[in-house]
Amino acid sequence: MRLLLVVNPSASSVTARGRVVITKALSADHDVSVAETTRRGHATRLAQAAAADGVDVVVVLGGDGTLNEAANGLAGTTTALAALPGGSTNVFARTLGLPDDPIEATGVLLDALAVDSIRRVGLGSVNGRYFLFHVGIGFDAAVVREVERRGSWKRWASHVLFGWAAFDTWLRKYDRHRPHFAVRTPGTATVDDGLFTVCLNTDPYTYVGTRPFTLAPEATLDRPLVLVTLRTLDAVPLVSVVGSALRSGAHLRRSRHVAFRTDVTEAEIEGYGPVPHQVDGDYLGDVEHLVLRHEPDALSLVIPR
Repeated sequence: MRLLLVVNPSASSVTARGRVVITKALSADHDVSVAETTRRGHATRLAQAAAADGVDVVVVLGGDGTLNEAANGLAGTTTALAALPGGSTNVFARTLGLPDDPIEATGVLLDALAVDSIRRVGLGSVNGRYFLFHVGIGFDAAVVREVERRGSWKRWASHVLFGWAAFDTWLRKYDRHRPHFAVRTPGTATVDDGLFTVCLNTDPYTYVGTRPFTLAPEATLDRPLVLVTLRTLDAVPLVSVVGSALRSGAHLRRSRHVAFRTDVTEAEIEGYGPVPHQVDGDYLGDVEHLVLRHEPDALSLVIPR
């Protein structure tokens, strides 16, 4: 196969030695070219060019943000996407079942390529931007915004940084005392008191160390989207939701503070003013209106066996 290895040299887990080892391993059985990203959005353009040139698979060594960019360049084409974990959390790669070590993951990827384990999967989209695993609206996007302001710390203290940013944002930087937006889905009652919504294409929402943070096991690549909306960020119910997510997530379905929608094909978020949003872990700004859609069979994806 013809492969393009897209490398984000700034990603937390990418090293010069690792890149060399991975390139050699892939090149043993495949025709491999290598390209480095140099700026935000670069992976999208590299992936688009690879698809136009007839490359079979674009392999991404980077974090979830780089993987999302490549997916946006490949959606609607026949060129497949393959993930190698190179970031600090690597949510999507780990969701697929890949080891968190990029060199170990390369062996698993090679096994998948050897048996042509590639299939079409559905994606989500928000205002035309595709997402692989989730969109966060409201509180968590405000947390991601704070983390990105201190992006140089992610390589050395990613989980500590996220924990600190979440607490600081909850305490001082996000208004917890008023609704921020309404959530509308066809055929269901409007949720008019949203403070934090996650729209999931896969589960878990993230990982805390080695533990999955489970919001909706119903969210899979074979089904439409799941919407989870928190109606309060008060300490006691929030701690209860977090505790549930670190186990099975079952409490979310019973909580009166949570609106839970499955098999969502379309939804709208109407902000009561600009609302922050993030896509696959990248903060994309504050907006007043978001349209979420499920896009079936949008992407060819290499699936570990």
